[in-house]
Amino acid sequence: MKKTDTHPLYRALYRILRPLARLLLRNGIPFSEFAELVKRAYVEAALEDFSDDRRKPTDSRAAVMTGLTRKEVKRQRELLAAEPSGNQQEPRAGRASRVVAGWVHDEAFQTGDGVPAVLPFDGALSFTELVRRYSGDMTPRAVLDELLRVGVVAVDPDSGRIELRSRAYVPAGDSAELLQYFGEDVSDLVTTVDHNLVASESGRTPLFQRTLTYNNIPPEVISRWRAHAASQSQALLEQLDCWLGPHDRDISGQRREGDTGQSVRTGLSIFYFEEPLQPDDPERGR
Repeated sequence: MKKTDTHPLYRALYRILRPLARLLLRNGIPFSEFAELVKRAYVEAALEDFSDDRRKPTDSRAAVMTGLTRKEVKRQRELLAAEPSGNQQEPRAGRASRVVAGWVHDEAFQTGDGVPAVLPFDGALSFTELVRRYSGDMTPRAVLDELLRVGVVAVDPDSGRIELRSRAYVPAGDSAELLQYFGEDVSDLVTTVDHNLVASESGRTPLFQRTLTYNNIPPEVISRWRAHAASQSQALLEQLDCWLGPHDRDISGQRREGDTGQSVRTGLSIFYFEEPLQPDDPERGR
């Protein structure tokens, strides 16, 4: 019996790779290109995540860890060094999302009872001012067009004032932005799983990770369940956003007493799934 048939991690990896292979094939990415990316990720992890702080990581040590040749490690390391840094311009989706977050949390753009105000396009405390504070160098017109495209805002045809219709920016019909979210969401999930697998032996507190699953639901229930799950999930995320959002320095604009200046990226992801099961599907009954 092969090791890949019995090792729990290998079985878990295959379940991850199967839908990933479908996504890659649908988008015309052959195995050779995927394998090249895997090599690069292995080398980067070996050099950065498993480095000894007392010594500079070497190609030889990375080669031993990854199973690649030193020549291949060197080639991948040079490719990594040539890639743009992580400080490149923030994608449009991120900046549009920050504009919405600023509108929701910044008291200057709210009514007296804390509701996001209906804003004029120009002038003091306008949509233009909101964009200037929270979107970097995106123009107000470009942000407005994007938020209109995804249905987050509406413009009154008579007054031209802009109303926030949704607290959440979700890309619509833009595969590049959806793939950006895909990369972030899956990366965050795998990072959480990796943390939890070693949490007990490293003395760290496990991170929250839960899934609700049933595998014998009648098809006629699904449309109602899909709508219910979406509305309840959105309500939960909005409640959590009300708690966490004001602590973000970009929104509060404040440094509290004892603030070290360091930053932590944190959040919570919720996603919905469904798939038809055949009568002899091994998932049935699990």
